[in-house]
Amino acid sequence: MSANETLEILSKQWCNLQDLMKLTNVGRNSALKIRKEIKTELESKGYTLPPNLIPMCEVVKKLKINISYLQRMAKMES
Repeated sequence: MSANETLEILSKQWCNLQDLMKLTNVGRNSALKIRKEIKTELESKGYTLPPNLIPMCEVVKKLKINISYLQRMAKMES
């Protein structure tokens, strides 16, 4: 997946399972496990989440995605 495609996914407010699978390049079961970890952590802090969605900002934190690097790479691709 290119940097532009990754940034397009990251620009969303909420992350669904298909987005998580694309970002992590893993299958459905592994993505479900990651989503459950993030959701459990947020709910333990008192947050209420919509069904089957997690905040994209939490996905970025969990996966340690370097957005500034992706932006530089996207400029080079253009």
